[in-house]
Amino acid sequence: MELKRRDVMKLGGLGVAGAAAGSLLPIGDLIRAADSSTIDPAFLPEPFTSAFRRPPVLRPFDSRRGPDGVWTDHYELRQRMTNAQILKGGRTTKMFGYNGEVPGPTIKATRGRRIRLRVRNQLPPRHPSIGHESTTSLHLHGSASKPQYDGYASDVTPSGFYKDYYYPNFQPARTLWYHDHGAHHTAQNVYSGLVAQYHLHDKVERELLPQGEFDVPLVVSDVAFREDGELLFDDGGHSGVYGDVVLVNGRPWPVMKVKRRVYRFRILAASVSRSWRWRLGPGYPMTIVATDGGFMPKSQTVSEFRHGGAERYEVLVDFSKFRPGTRIVLNNLSNDNNRDFLNTDKVMAFDVVDDPFDKSDPTWNRIPGRLVDSHVMHLRPGDEKRRRTLNVERFLGTWAINGMTWDDVIASDFQMLIADPNLGDVEMWTVANRSGGWFHPVHVHLVDFRIVSRNGQPPHPWELGPKDVVYAGEGESVQLLMRFEHQRGRYMVHCHNLSHEDHDMMVQFGVGWKPGQPDRNDPIRAARCKFDDLPG
Repeated sequence: MELKRRDVMKLGGLGVAGAAAGSLLPIGDLIRAADSSTIDPAFLPEPFTSAFRRPPVLRPFDSRRGPDGVWTDHYELRQRMTNAQILKGGRTTKMFGYNGEVPGPTIKATRGRRIRLRVRNQLPPRHPSIGHESTTSLHLHGSASKPQYDGYASDVTPSGFYKDYYYPNFQPARTLWYHDHGAHHTAQNVYSGLVAQYHLHDKVERELLPQGEFDVPLVVSDVAFREDGELLFDDGGHSGVYGDVVLVNGRPWPVMKVKRRVYRFRILAASVSRSWRWRLGPGYPMTIVATDGGFMPKSQTVSEFRHGGAERYEVLVDFSKFRPGTRIVLNNLSNDNNRDFLNTDKVMAFDVVDDPFDKSDPTWNRIPGRLVDSHVMHLRPGDEKRRRTLNVERFLGTWAINGMTWDDVIASDFQMLIADPNLGDVEMWTVANRSGGWFHPVHVHLVDFRIVSRNGQPPHPWELGPKDVVYAGEGESVQLLMRFEHQRGRYMVHCHNLSHEDHDMMVQFGVGWKPGQPDRNDPIRAARCKFDDLPG
């Protein structure tokens, strides 16, 4: 039986209403058709008809050495509305972009050089088709930034204002990403296009892994379209947003030409809600060398792996084994409780060509085994000063963590904490999924952590590196070890299914700070946005 949209929403409403009584139903295929595009299918793009593109690289407009001798590179971004060309027939779609690009430009940073980033909000006060308020808060995901520059959800910049963000870049090389984090409409802003990658390089990483042409960012997301060609945003009663068009770097199911050598792919799952399970062709090897927080101690070669929202995996693929003219498809096997459509089982294609390249580059045919250790991967059970459990759950009809929500944090004047470690403390957190038929990618700001176990078993091979997002699957309990270091102050922890985060599965912890104490790094008051007199 095919469910009509209105019937699906009624069912979803019953599920939400029944939550207080403990009768919330797993979604599974319940809302399978709810988010499918309603535009005439003749305008929808077809897989493998678009050429692959890389996002542009943002260049600094100035560089200055500070009194302490450390260089700071100065950048600027303008959040703008743009008309994206995704559909056929000349139809365009209004989206938001950093510098009008979807995704935004990649920032390439060097360890030991700081960055000052000025972000100007030149968006219309409301999104013209989705209708949400376009206040923004930029989060550099994976950076140990001070609280006032971390993209605190309630530290928002309205249209016509700007804010300066400062990034220390002292951590080891890693793939970060920047995206909007505005309270209660993060999902809409990210869905509209406010996402981009940020690459932190260092000497060891540059020597070990492919660079330049062969270091490839992949920002993967999914969208749906209304009858008029604008974005269709339907979160199914705050359960999630699932589109039927897969985008890679803003292009639908693109085709990339690859030379016969090793490539490095930085894969970011930038969807609002969808999780992915990658398989290259029929199961060709993919070697994972880095996770959210950078290098794994040892590379892990897999034929498929699960990838939740906001996670980053750096993957090496050796195309030297394939004949010119071979097409290899990156497939999506999906996971439980996604909502899948006709073509969401495929992502992009690689066409192997016999073009020349420089074989004096030692990375052209190298798949390293031993990589780089990190201090977090040396943490062991027993190192922790305290253990805590975070239950991610549906509580009284709202997404919550231990029964707490971001609205509770707001009501406490931002004093309420779920944890209060001291600076330097090691803690073990158990993230327990008690919500039934939903998965939750849980992000802990500020820190990297080590996944110790999943339901009492070892973590998956692809998780054997420093992480800042953990996939908490249905009924799973995952143990994490982390050291609270680098900064003092208040930081968020939340589900990265952004519909869950917005409604309202987000809380905060304090590092070396207790409620009622003065806070020189107050996440809202220490560095406020300013009126922008620069014309849009």
